[in-house]
Amino acid sequence: MDEKNCCHKTKQRSEKEYKSLVNRLNRIEGQVRGVKKMLENDAYCVDILTQVAAINAALNSFNKVLLAEHIRTCVARDIRNGDDEVIDELVQTLQKLMK
Repeated sequence: MDEKNCCHKTKQRSEKEYKSLVNRLNRIEGQVRGVKKMLENDAYCVDILTQVAAINAALNSFNKVLLAEHIRTCVARDIRNGDDEVIDELVQTLQKLMK
């Protein structure tokens, strides 16, 4: 399958990978809803901040999993096919993640 549709790249994920990523996002979404509820219930600032730190950690974990899979599949495939532009794309992505 051509992974470039028009000007946008796409990625076919296995059912297992898809479900794992969606489950992680669902948990993060639940955490965010929980923080909103804490705010609505006038929870103590430190308690809210602690939960926000947990959300940040969960998002970082999500990024690590997705990035590792990206490198193992998309980046490796493109390099094998002689497309070195993927290296610049990866560097830019890492720079964004490390802000």
